[in-house]
Amino acid sequence: MESDFIIVGGGSAGCVLANRLSAGGRYRVLLIEAGPSDRRFDIDVPVGYARTYFDPRVNWMFESAPVPSLGNRVIYYPRGKVLGGSGSINAMVFARGQREDFDGWAAAGNPGWSWADLLPFYRAMEDHDLGASDLHGAGGPLHVTQIGRDAHPICNTFFRAAEELGFAHLADLNGAAQEGVGHYQINTRNGQRHSSAKAYLRPALKRPNLTVLTGAHVQRLVLEGRRVVGLRYRRDGVETEIRARREVILAAGAIGSPHLLMLSGIGPAGTLKSFGIDVALDAPAVGENLQDHICYDHYFSARVPTLNNELGRLFGQALAGIKYALLRRGPLSMSLNQAGGFVRSSSAQERPNIQLYFCPLSYEKVGPDSRALIKVNPAPAFSLSISPCRPQSRGYLRLRGPQADTAPEIQPNLLAADEDAREVVEGVQLLRRLAATRALSEIIAAETKPGPGIASAEQILAYVRETAYSIFHPVGTCRMGPDAHGNVVDASLQVHGLQGLRVVDASIFPTIPSANTNAPTMMVAEKGAALILAAANAT
Repeated sequence: MESDFIIVGGGSAGCVLANRLSAGGRYRVLLIEAGPSDRRFDIDVPVGYARTYFDPRVNWMFESAPVPSLGNRVIYYPRGKVLGGSGSINAMVFARGQREDFDGWAAAGNPGWSWADLLPFYRAMEDHDLGASDLHGAGGPLHVTQIGRDAHPICNTFFRAAEELGFAHLADLNGAAQEGVGHYQINTRNGQRHSSAKAYLRPALKRPNLTVLTGAHVQRLVLEGRRVVGLRYRRDGVETEIRARREVILAAGAIGSPHLLMLSGIGPAGTLKSFGIDVALDAPAVGENLQDHICYDHYFSARVPTLNNELGRLFGQALAGIKYALLRRGPLSMSLNQAGGFVRSSSAQERPNIQLYFCPLSYEKVGPDSRALIKVNPAPAFSLSISPCRPQSRGYLRLRGPQADTAPEIQPNLLAADEDAREVVEGVQLLRRLAATRALSEIIAAETKPGPGIASAEQILAYVRETAYSIFHPVGTCRMGPDAHGNVVDASLQVHGLQGLRVVDASIFPTIPSANTNAPTMMVAEKGAALILAAANAT
């Protein structure tokens, strides 16, 4: 079996690539995904991620190694194992990042990756509720929804509190100005999740030159000298080899792509040899430079109704279900984090360094033995959360065995850098300033977690280390850059030192964007597809 292009991973990036590379009919494209189809009720309904969060049928359910900077806690790392990838199980926030993020990518030696270079790819993606403009696209594959009409009215209290602290209320959190607060934009269409699987892949499935293979776990790449010519995958217990006439493209994400490279003998030579893997290319940067956003939650009981009053009671759940079934509207049609924004934790910051989340709901996270992510108490409550935008801490991903079925070691080193620790304390202090505003103090009954007993900077940092978690934005493990020793791919996303192999997913990010990473991942796939087609059409 042969194809011109073989794409490994049918996630947020892979589905974009499958559509763009198969358009026009010139090239045969094969998309391989280890998980199943995304045609599931819990995926279609936006709040269904409360169930898919711990569903091994669609989720790799990775765990980190003990993290020393978080008291040696093991951090849960959900990753999508389904068409649409993590975009099929995430909270759907569409945030593009700050222009300075991408200008930094270009300045690091990656021509063609500045904000001016990348904005056209963002616009090409979008079918935006706000319509076409210099900043947004209309008529693109991916629908971007403004949720203001259905968001809980308590969000307006949060906006007033933010304005008391001098933060602007923005109608567009992806607009020309990003410093401020507003309703998050999300990837839904007509009240249903609109992942890249729905937006890009489904319209392309009727093309005769596109084949999608699900339930197929890639075991390793096949090399002839320094050229990747194919791969081997296992499906239903049978291992099969397939060949690529032009290129193999890894889109397995920041965990899957470096893992597969190392299993194939592409990585740090010493580590590979220790597991009996023949070294095809000594590439010490594979698996290094892991970056992620940490998240910390502050909980409050409220004097006014919140979503707890609806979703914490059977009657309210039934009403929400009926509204969704009839109108595709209401709380089931959105993410739980309905508002937030990007702000500076202090005047010393040159640009927004803290992402805020406002959730008109307070809930308890439950474990994988439960059928859902959350347990909602009927008493009115809400939460405020922070996520520092540009962490300096760096982790790594390494092999724990030579087989594809052995999950890799994930060490995020969250909050390891002193600057990150200082910034998260500033962020928590900002949450308390928000809570002390007239707008929020009038509706707050009590701060329930952590409570007023956690007051000093030392106490705050200790509590954060005990309770903070990954917000599931791993990037950087196949970093893009000009130096082959410190990076994995070049600016055309080709793996340094090899032919016939590119990586096109969040693992190539040189630095993490100052926002959620799903939209930048799809943008990278749009850019990557253009690079691949330009090279193919030139030969």
